[in-house]
Amino acid sequence: MARKASVFVRPVSMDEGRRLARITRTSKDPVRLRRAIVVLMSAQGQAVADIVSLLQVSDGYVRDVIHAFNERGFDALDPKWRGGRPRRIGEQIRKRICLIARTSPADWGITAFGTWSLSKLRDHLLGRGTVVALSRETLRRILREGGVSWQTTTTWKASNDAGFIAKMQRILDLYDHRPEGGRVICIDEFGPLNLQPRKGKAWCPRGKPARLRATFNRSDGVMHMIAALDLATGKLHYRIRARKRHRELLDLLQSLRNRWPDQRLHLVMDNFSPHRHPKVRDWAAANNVELVFLPTYSSWLNWIETEFAALRYFALNGTDHRSHEQQNQALAAHIRWRNTHSQPKTGFAIDSPIRTWTHYPTKVA
Repeated sequence: MARKASVFVRPVSMDEGRRLARITRTSKDPVRLRRAIVVLMSAQGQAVADIVSLLQVSDGYVRDVIHAFNERGFDALDPKWRGGRPRRIGEQIRKRICLIARTSPADWGITAFGTWSLSKLRDHLLGRGTVVALSRETLRRILREGGVSWQTTTTWKASNDAGFIAKMQRILDLYDHRPEGGRVICIDEFGPLNLQPRKGKAWCPRGKPARLRATFNRSDGVMHMIAALDLATGKLHYRIRARKRHRELLDLLQSLRNRWPDQRLHLVMDNFSPHRHPKVRDWAAANNVELVFLPTYSSWLNWIETEFAALRYFALNGTDHRSHEQQNQALAAHIRWRNTHSQPKTGFAIDSPIRTWTHYPTKVA
């Protein structure tokens, strides 16, 4: 059989040669890069066999690239992507699969398990005849493209407060517009502060996480933090006590009153019974203090809750304190640091849907 005659690209101008060389240096598309190298080598006088040997491609591939460049120029270097084979599972079936995945097995009379795994959902779809054939990987991709993901269930405690909207708007107004001659302070309890190893996160060698003891006792009792967040400065004021009765609360409130003797205090707090104690109410009436209570089951409206999350994360998580004194010192050190770097608190839930609520959405979930 006679050897095929070698083919070469048409004569290439200097500008075209520079353009080909630039493509071979900068192109991130492997197809375009390989085609440009074939054309450039052919333009330099290298035969088809030499190009095949260097690039490890077929003889026919090199000839096709050269002929295409001769006919269409640089357009021949760009790959013409195809859509691949048509989908075997249509769009309507895909939507139905996503809909079934969002249901519970109990909805289909299956009581052996309470949630779907990929394999169980696949078996269910095949058994019902929704699809003829389906792999777990294809099912995973269908769910992902349909916006259905594997998530942990969450809970929502709905408020039963008839005056929810009015109370919420009062609190938001205090957050947005600080009263002239007054000070807005958020009050809450943090704890219980018991002694135990607490899971956390730390930078460690890969595969060698820090270890904490798994067994412990609680023979040293618990402590409680009663804290106040001053929105004007962003600073946190607190007391750590063995109990959290109205007596301990009044001790903190009196310290706040002594700190700002000439200002009216607006105290935002939840409906914990010591907060509503008659002696606390009497003290507030006698000391130019307004008690602003949150709607029931709405602690998320209390700005101090975000500070507690940071306090738990940075001062407690990942620790294993053996005494309350040691733990209290760690909490105090963090609070001193945050108070040094504090800024006035502004912009509470500016873009949140709660700003537009005219009634309480009972089905928030």
